[in-house]
Amino acid sequence: MRLRAVAALCTILFLAGCDSSIDRQRITTCRRTLPALVASDLNPRLLHVGRGSAPESVRVDYALGNRQHRIDCLFESGAGLSAIRLDHKAITGGALFMLKRYYLDTPDAEASDPASPR
Repeated sequence: MRLRAVAALCTILFLAGCDSSIDRQRITTCRRTLPALVASDLNPRLLHVGRGSAPESVRVDYALGNRQHRIDCLFESGAGLSAIRLDHKAITGGALFMLKRYYLDTPDAEASDPASPR
């Protein structure tokens, strides 16, 4: 009986670790969309990154001058990005495809991450 309890506890801890790992991946992915979606000459300033209001979502708040804006990233059950809304307007499927395919997994995206020290 004791062995079953230990096994159950290990399973729960493993699954909890997976969720936090997926959450971290989602947060990083969504945060890295900012430089691709907003021109750097506008000097976007990252304000906050966290869970979104919908399940499986992340929200990025940023400022351009004195105006606050947001990016909402929606994910599949894992860390796969499935949709993006920029100030409540969905970006097109083609733009999402290009962003995922040619930017998010590149060294440029990592180097331009708004949370990285410069």
